[in-house]
Amino acid sequence: MPLSIDKKRSHRIATSIFFFIAGLTYSSWACRIHDIKSFYTLSDGELGSVLFALPVGLMISLPISGWMVTKFTSRKVLIAAGLLFPFVLCIIGLTSHIWQLVIVLFLFGFLNNVFEIAMNTQAVGIEELYKRSIMASFHGLWSLAGFTGVAIGTLAIALKWPFWIHFSLVGILCWILVFYSWRYLLPEDGASESQPLFAKPDSNILKLGLIAFASLITEGTMFDWSGVYFKTVVTVPEALTTMGSIAFMATMAGGRFAADKFVTRFGISKILQFSGIISTTGLLLAVMFPNIYTATLGFLMVGIGVSSVVPLVLALAGKSKTMAPGMAIAAVSTVGFLGFLIGPPMIGFIAQATNLRWSFLLIAILGFGTTLLASQIKKMI
Repeated sequence: MPLSIDKKRSHRIATSIFFFIAGLTYSSWACRIHDIKSFYTLSDGELGSVLFALPVGLMISLPISGWMVTKFTSRKVLIAAGLLFPFVLCIIGLTSHIWQLVIVLFLFGFLNNVFEIAMNTQAVGIEELYKRSIMASFHGLWSLAGFTGVAIGTLAIALKWPFWIHFSLVGILCWILVFYSWRYLLPEDGASESQPLFAKPDSNILKLGLIAFASLITEGTMFDWSGVYFKTVVTVPEALTTMGSIAFMATMAGGRFAADKFVTRFGISKILQFSGIISTTGLLLAVMFPNIYTATLGFLMVGIGVSSVVPLVLALAGKSKTMAPGMAIAAVSTVGFLGFLIGPPMIGFIAQATNLRWSFLLIAILGFGTTLLASQIKKMI
């Protein structure tokens, strides 16, 4: 029996709220990284080492997150992650030693991946109800939340809030949203009984993962290093260090809300090829002309470029005929988010050996992989 329009809308709104929670939690951490770097008096290389705890947490969650979602349903896992992920953000604000920060960042990375798998599995199920492309709009809410988190972070920096106050306020807001929306989540996932709980990813799933990796290594760099780049390379006043993050998040959110319509008109392959070209061009502009105007314009372009890549590849993964939705999304997003989380520490290591501008140049080259791999998309559809 088909669901009523109101029932479908309530599922969509609830899942959108969880996307908002995930984006708000992660961006709240990311926009204070340059302050944490100063608090602990870390060099670029030392900061890179600390940030490496995040991808380690993700790696450990790799064989667990997809299994959890498939075994217990995305609804249950998402509710748990929605409570725990903001809680760990609060704990980050209470750390006072490097070893404590590393442990908590490990947990943060672990829960980030679990959260991502569960909410994207929900989104694939709801897209099936609507029978049209809506995945990008969910990720638009994530981006809008990221923009909100950076705006709150800018206020926190201006008011000189300690980390624990800033992060605790964000955590409380997220918990309120969880308690409001959890009952409206989609109760069951759409896995077929013929799809095994464990299966080896096929070549199409691996290609989708690599496309996500090429895009997310750029996105991760923007989140974790844009403030440092504006402070140390563009040399803006302290109050403007979040300018790059705001520019990036604004166009990424706008691009995701518009992406579904453009995909319908031009097709997935062309949109992905365009995405890689414009994100690479934006980074090159910021590297070659590091002043506040060109760097901001470049970061605006990067936001447009990365906006639709992840939603599109995850939507394709969720329709896999050989793997359960949760497992297929876990495989693609895990490969992709390795780029998101490995990129930032890699930036620190390269910046320590050379300088931050060379690091961003390398990310621009790697990000172009989205365009190169997009030609394979037609063979997957």
